[in-house]
Amino acid sequence: MAKAIFYHKDGSGYKDVRGQLYHFPKMYLSRVRQAEHDWCVYYGPLSGMPGRYYSGLAKVTAIEPDSDLPDHFYARLADYLDFDRPLDYRESGGYERQLIAADGSVNPGRSVQAVRIISDQEFATLIEAGLSEPEEWPLRRDAPGDGAPVPALDRPLSEHLSVEEPAQAPYLFDEFTRPIIASTINRPFRDAKFRQHIRRVYDRTCAFTGLRLINGGGRPEVEAAHIVPVERGGNDSVQNGIALSGTVHWMFDRGLLSLADDFTILQSRYLNEDVSHLLVRDGKARVPSAAHLRPHPHYLGWHRDNVFKQ
Repeated sequence: MAKAIFYHKDGSGYKDVRGQLYHFPKMYLSRVRQAEHDWCVYYGPLSGMPGRYYSGLAKVTAIEPDSDLPDHFYARLADYLDFDRPLDYRESGGYERQLIAADGSVNPGRSVQAVRIISDQEFATLIEAGLSEPEEWPLRRDAPGDGAPVPALDRPLSEHLSVEEPAQAPYLFDEFTRPIIASTINRPFRDAKFRQHIRRVYDRTCAFTGLRLINGGGRPEVEAAHIVPVERGGNDSVQNGIALSGTVHWMFDRGLLSLADDFTILQSRYLNEDVSHLLVRDGKARVPSAAHLRPHPHYLGWHRDNVFKQ
């Protein structure tokens, strides 16, 4: 097994779904096979931003042929998580030793490769840089509940778990990646990161009501909703999420509200009254301007087909 870089560009013509399916030609099959049952890092351009960036990580769970297109394949992915911020490929002198030379020049032969194998050390450095920003608006530490600790996102990722802690997945960890991966597959840590990312990209504003409610402690009341729930195979990509206030979150999860691909808010006929007065006046959800941050049609379609009560 080996860690890999997967190049991704929205609108490229490949049938990708970020964090779920990676579509690639046969020329990269041997490299993707090396990463099967291991981890990949997303890399490529992002809408509205010049340059190329590392933007998230996922686990490669399986490889299968594309039945519609000869000599093309899909890598099935799981456990996707966005980085706290896009990492410019040149920052810190470059994260890939074979991509950026000591003088700052780019290796042209390496840069055109859509799938690249990287070392465990390079992977660990990328994840540490990508997932170590503190939460701007942490939850209350004294909130009533079952006493479960709220993950603290104000320390470097590598400090969350020590290398002596037991592995939480059926694969081996080495000295570089073991504590990193143990943290990133930990559900409380992922929930906290997902909430952090959704609140940030939606500017703490409910997409359905347009309300931006901040409590007395400066914390936003908006919630981070998964479009495809984690327990039903959903991932933690911001494209599988949306910021909703409590009432509309409840209705969304129960299929009383949904979204069309053009972000028109849909109301179920099973609602006992019209709730338009609760929603934005034009009926269009307020979503991020950048395409790579908006809800993906794949997830919205799943919600309409499997949750929404039409």
